[in-house]
Amino acid sequence: MPIKDCKIMYLNPPRLVEMLLLLVASSVAAGELPEILDTDGATVPSFLPDFSYAGFKNGVSELPAASGELVRVDQYGAKPNDGVDDSKAILAAIEAANRIHGPVRVRFSAGRYRLSEVIRIERSNIVLQGAGSGAGGTVLTLPRPLAQVDTGKSLDELRQYIRKLDKRQIEPNANINSYYSEYSWSGGFIWVQKPGTRPAPYLPEFDPEIDVLTSIAAGKRGERTVQLASAASLARGDVLQVHWTNAEGPDATIIDSIYGDSDIEVGSHHWSFPKRPLVRQTTRIIDIDGLTVTLSDPLLHDINDELPAAFANWDYLSNVGIEDLHLEFPEAPWFGHHMERGYNGIYLTSAFDSWVRNVRISNADSGILTYNSANMTLQDITTDGNRPAHYGVHMGNVHNVLAERVVVFNPVRHSLTFNTQSTKCVYRDSTVHTAAVLDQHAGSNHQNLFDNITLYVEAKRSGDAVVANVWDGSGAGYWQPGHGAFNTAWNLKLLFVSGAFSDETVLVQGLDEGPLARIVGLHGNRKLQLDYRPEPHIESLNTRIATVPSLYDYQRAKRIGSFAQPPGD
Repeated sequence: MPIKDCKIMYLNPPRLVEMLLLLVASSVAAGELPEILDTDGATVPSFLPDFSYAGFKNGVSELPAASGELVRVDQYGAKPNDGVDDSKAILAAIEAANRIHGPVRVRFSAGRYRLSEVIRIERSNIVLQGAGSGAGGTVLTLPRPLAQVDTGKSLDELRQYIRKLDKRQIEPNANINSYYSEYSWSGGFIWVQKPGTRPAPYLPEFDPEIDVLTSIAAGKRGERTVQLASAASLARGDVLQVHWTNAEGPDATIIDSIYGDSDIEVGSHHWSFPKRPLVRQTTRIIDIDGLTVTLSDPLLHDINDELPAAFANWDYLSNVGIEDLHLEFPEAPWFGHHMERGYNGIYLTSAFDSWVRNVRISNADSGILTYNSANMTLQDITTDGNRPAHYGVHMGNVHNVLAERVVVFNPVRHSLTFNTQSTKCVYRDSTVHTAAVLDQHAGSNHQNLFDNITLYVEAKRSGDAVVANVWDGSGAGYWQPGHGAFNTAWNLKLLFVSGAFSDETVLVQGLDEGPLARIVGLHGNRKLQLDYRPEPHIESLNTRIATVPSLYDYQRAKRIGSFAQPPGD
């Protein structure tokens, strides 16, 4: 189902702030705030992360209109609607764009283009732009999977990892005993990656020496200032990462900080790689005053003698945009879970302050995959088709990524997912129509938000109960549990399309997910009971929070007036 093209109305910042604050004030005046918002939030029982920093420019700027020198793929021989493969011409246009200094747009005309090679985006300040994702727009038809066309070396480490650790999909009843496909969670036909970077760490022998800039003496979770131990070569505007490592093993303080003071069992990957950061927070330096450094977003964890942390260098691309396109794969056979051939749409890695908007993806194995990125907005995304898919929109190894107005029509195993080491990421104002599930995919993902999400659900009968599995705590055992502290579901709406009579109560279940979850405003078209372990903070079960329809919007409106604009790149 296509997305209608729309124009963004831009307001000057003071007026926008005024309107947002007025909206919040009027909304709150109409009713009571949830208890978790009506506290100081300083202690663990009442703590709620500020999720409003997710997205492009930490949520303080609208997505920009594409600008810069224009390169048209048609000028390089790509002709829509002629049935001829346009790959070489499109790649020639990308090469021409790469020779241009400064911002550049690569534009497709309306019509259908045939693409059988990977479009690699390897520079900053570039926008790949079509004529729209709906009727009369731009369609990229992609007849072959990545397994046939990907000639790059970026996934060689992953390929070695799969075979070295004998990672197999084993299903005796289906006669399957085969290595995982490297395209099950990686790669895409539009592939964003800074040359020389590593999408995700797999084998320790490939681990580089981390470029540590300076250690950090002190900082407090939820605050934006840190204290350095000594002067360092940092500058206002630097984009870098805060690294928390674990050299202490299973009893490390950082594990307690991720999962709270609980008895929940955690997997061995939390201590097996002591030189790798267990938590990475990508941030920008807003100000430096002596040994006091102000960051663009609040700290994920305390920093002290028991929770040491350091600033580390990070290589990235910025201001990369992909917009107004329809990616169309064939209705090819499905080979099974972890056996995908690589009908993958967009792969975003090492990207910062970047975006995807107004994009439709049909018949994909995975629609959008993200790794090693931060401060991105994925806006107005539709996935559809009849083939089973692995991921709809995926967030893994990323920080402050915002996905808004995502609509999933196709059957997807993990339709909306927080994967390994994702932090402060947000899905908002989104709908899953088929095989709806919220996936928290282990790997110490924590402090993430499902905000104002609608799921179309099929209930099932289990003995005398009517049940629905809404949360899925997937992921390998060495990365369990499903999530760390403070993952939040706000105004989650469940619409039951079958399996439960109108007067029945549905037991909403998940696996043993993770500690200190916040579930506020869970409601639907049936009365609900909740079975979520360990026990979360629960408010307004069976009642929508009308005073705060969106937690992200509420938090953003509260803080945006005092937020310092980030320095330019």
